[in-house]
Amino acid sequence: MEVIFELTRLGATTKVVAIDPETGTEVTIQGPSGMTEAALKRNALNKLHYVLKKKEKDGQSGDSGLYV
Repeated sequence: MEVIFELTRLGATTKVVAIDPETGTEVTIQGPSGMTEAALKRNALNKLHYVLKKKEKDGQSGDSGLYV
């Protein structure tokens, strides 16, 4: 599974975005800036796996169904 990560340091916290390019599913977490990059990515990946499994269970497609 390919995952795109984006890490942005915001003072004492680091924002991590994990994106599954196949479905376009995106999750965001925040953690302390002192945490290792590997740990931050692992937490974001765990959340992404959770969201993808939940969508699969609920029978949702990659998009949210919201259109503007």
